[in-house]
Amino acid sequence: MFKTVLFPIDQSRQAMETAAVALKLAQQHASRLVLLSVVESGDDAAAITQLLDQARSTFAQAGVSCEVIEREGMPAFVIGDVADEINADVIVMGTRGIAIESDQQSTAARVIQLAPCPVLVVP
Repeated sequence: MFKTVLFPIDQSRQAMETAAVALKLAQQHASRLVLLSVVESGDDAAAITQLLDQARSTFAQAGVSCEVIEREGMPAFVIGDVADEINADVIVMGTRGIAIESDQQSTAARVIQLAPCPVLVVP
């Protein structure tokens, strides 16, 4: 059902918890797993590299290989664009707890509006 799973990762503490959901989904459906890092200006490049390495290691230990895409820009727009480029069947991402209905939209809320495929938001 899900041939390609897109997992955008950031520096939040929920990111690795969300990784477990992306991993399980990829294993259940024998999916192609694509890990996406979106760098905004001012982000700590070393921390992001460490996070990507940690995620790759977690997936490899579970026997799942993943592709890595690194891009610069506004996260919600880049996530939507990459999902379209790779023909993602689902985007699995976390939320930092900002209410989707609030005036200040979270990245997850924006992705839901822009995505060309279903979005699984992990609280």
